[in-house]
Amino acid sequence: MNAHDAVREKRKQFRRLLRRKKLTVMPGGFSPLYARLAQQAGFESFFLAGSQLSAFLYGVPDNGIIGLRELVDHSRHMAAAADIPILVDADTGFGNAVNVYHAVKEVARAGVAAMQIEDQEAPKKSATNAGRRCISAEEAIGKIQAAVAARDEVDPEFSICARCDTLGAEGGSFKEALERCIAYVKEGGADFIWLNSVETREDLKRACARIPAPVLTIWGGKDAPPTFEEQEALGVRIALIPTVAATVGLQAAWEVMNDMRARGTRAMAEWNKHAKENPWGRPDMDMLLGYSKVREIEQRYIPASLQRDYAKTWGHKVDYTTVSAAPEKRRRKA
Repeated sequence: MNAHDAVREKRKQFRRLLRRKKLTVMPGGFSPLYARLAQQAGFESFFLAGSQLSAFLYGVPDNGIIGLRELVDHSRHMAAAADIPILVDADTGFGNAVNVYHAVKEVARAGVAAMQIEDQEAPKKSATNAGRRCISAEEAIGKIQAAVAARDEVDPEFSICARCDTLGAEGGSFKEALERCIAYVKEGGADFIWLNSVETREDLKRACARIPAPVLTIWGGKDAPPTFEEQEALGVRIALIPTVAATVGLQAAWEVMNDMRARGTRAMAEWNKHAKENPWGRPDMDMLLGYSKVREIEQRYIPASLQRDYAKTWGHKVDYTTVSAAPEKRRRKA
């Protein structure tokens, strides 16, 4: 299968996920490696989160700082790295309907399966924070229409998600959010809806019943979120966990670095032991990064006289499980 056919197949695969009457759990993050990791773990799609792209690649907040070119370049890397469909967070579409029209064409050409455009006022705010404002429903519908028109010119299989951020925004209400979502489908032509920050199970059930398109949601209520089984019963089609890969990795790095500063190599020994003994083991880095493919290309195309000597060379230590426990025992006696 050539690259063009592979892209079309992933887009068709994503549309099949939208059509089926069961829940799709979609993890998210920012890295091509995380997308491959999600694929290896058995997930059927992955989300490129704008907040994590801002945070992990540039160290800036999710405030509309990332530009179109940065997003498109990274989207291309994500799409090339994974065999599962990628949904891209395109924030507000980088401006009005004119900007959205061009943004959709650029993102679609990057090879991803779908993109979302939200109805916030620019510069946007992270949906996890206060201070959000939304543009008028009329302007938002026009932006979605522009997105759909651009999509149809590039590839009708590419999917457009209209994200409604009205809940929690200035003057927002569930009634308005529901009306907007319905209009985004009926008038805008969106393929599916992202209803953000739903607060009750009753509202979620009502929204999924009334909105004439598949619904993706992130829980915003004070109560514990519905289980995946509950969400499926309520009518949700995509349960998005938008930052899980990145934030979990960040937390682990924070814990291990603090522990290493406090206890030295013993901390690394314990971390490596945990990585080896957990039910899923270590990630298969050869599969994720393709080290064996490098060897294969070298052997096939590089003259024998220039081949690398893998038998008599080595690298540095990465596994600290054999570190001696003696230093800590001495400290305990002291």
